[in-house]
Amino acid sequence: MALYYELPVYRDTYQLVLKIFAVTQDFSKEFKFTLGQDMKRDALRLVRSIYRANKSISKKEHLELFLDDFELLKLEIRLCVDMRILSVRKQVELSDLMNRIGKQIIGWRKASAI
Repeated sequence: MALYYELPVYRDTYQLVLKIFAVTQDFSKEFKFTLGQDMKRDALRLVRSIYRANKSISKKEHLELFLDDFELLKLEIRLCVDMRILSVRKQVELSDLMNRIGKQIIGWRKASAI
């Protein structure tokens, strides 16, 4: 079993967390402590799910939780763009990273089902 922090999906997810923290720092006060906090919390849950999936014998449950939180974060990012809190350029940057993460998690889930 690889150490969780050596996994490519962990490194990409950690980069996503850093980017989420960076973009929410610029949110106005109205959104920083509501939507911004939710986005940071959901991003941190992703890292926890990877850690738990890596150490668990049955990975499916943790990977499913990851995918649930992942979809919520996607929704929150889309909401930020629609409300003009986040630029489309930042959304594209986050989306590219999220697409890479999503492919890795789906592959891991399929490999765990075998």
